[in-house]
Amino acid sequence: MKFRPLHDRVLVRRITAEEKTAGGIIIPDTAKEKPQEGEVIAVGSGTVNDKGEVRALDVKAGDRILFGKWSGTEVKIDGEELLIMKESDVMGIVETSAATAKAA
Repeated sequence: MKFRPLHDRVLVRRITAEEKTAGGIIIPDTAKEKPQEGEVIAVGSGTVNDKGEVRALDVKAGDRILFGKWSGTEVKIDGEELLIMKESDVMGIVETSAATAKAA
């Protein structure tokens, strides 16, 4: 199934958290929190301003983002659990080392 969010919404796949702490302690499933980092799968067309012009979103498909703990609505698409959230719920884009190297 194809899915395209509307307006200023984004479709996000959570990125799973590490199973161990930095000290090597294994975290049981019952103690894990839901990850607050994800990958953008699809984005809407943008928001419409007072003049009727569409402003494109700052995030795009493929971006790694950080979002709030309670952000978004959980949905199941093709058997996969995803999140739909407004762009305003996104706190920032995580730069990977490859992207940082290109910018330098």
